[in-house]
Amino acid sequence: MPAVWIAVIVVFAFVLFLIVLYNGLVQLRVRADSAWSDIDVQLKRRHDLIPNLVETVKGYAAHEKGTFENIARYRTAAMAATTPDQKIEAEGQLTNALRGLLAVAENYPQLRASEQFTSLQASLNEIEDSLQNSRRYYNAVVRDLNTKIQSFPTNILAGMFGFQSRPFFQVESPADRENVQVKF
Repeated sequence: MPAVWIAVIVVFAFVLFLIVLYNGLVQLRVRADSAWSDIDVQLKRRHDLIPNLVETVKGYAAHEKGTFENIARYRTAAMAATTPDQKIEAEGQLTNALRGLLAVAENYPQLRASEQFTSLQASLNEIEDSLQNSRRYYNAVVRDLNTKIQSFPTNILAGMFGFQSRPFFQVESPADRENVQVKF
C-alpha cells in the first residue's frame, strides 16, 4: 500500500508541476497581449495626430505634395496592418515619413513660430515618449515569454499547447532610433 501512495504523490506532484508551468506561460501570453494593446493605443494616438500636423504644415508648405502623399500612404498602411510584424514595418516607414515632414517644417520659420504647429509637435513628442515606454515594456514581456517557451521543460509543454514566440518591436534602422524632433 505505501508504494501506491508514493506513486499517487509522484503523479500529483508531476501534474501540479505541469499546471504551474502552463499557468506561467498563459500569464506571460496575457501580459504580452496587454503590452501590445498599450502600443496599439499609442499608435492610434499618433495616427490621429498626423492629419492635423500635415494640414498645419500644408498651409505653409503647399508645394511639398510628395511628402504629404507619403505620409498619407504610410499612415493608411500602418492603420491597416494586423500582425505585429506588419505593424512594426509599417510604423517604421511612417516614422521616416514623419521625419521628412518635420524636416520640411524646419525650412519655414513662420510655421515653426505657429502656436498650432508647436502644440502639435509637443503632442507628437509626448506620444513618441509614451510609445517608447510601451515598446520597452512589451519587449521585456516578450523576452520573458520567448525565454520560457524555449527553455526546458517548458518548451515541451509550450509546443503541446501551441504557444509561439513573439517578435520584438524593434526599430528598423539607426535613424529610427531617434525621436521625431523639430529644432527651433
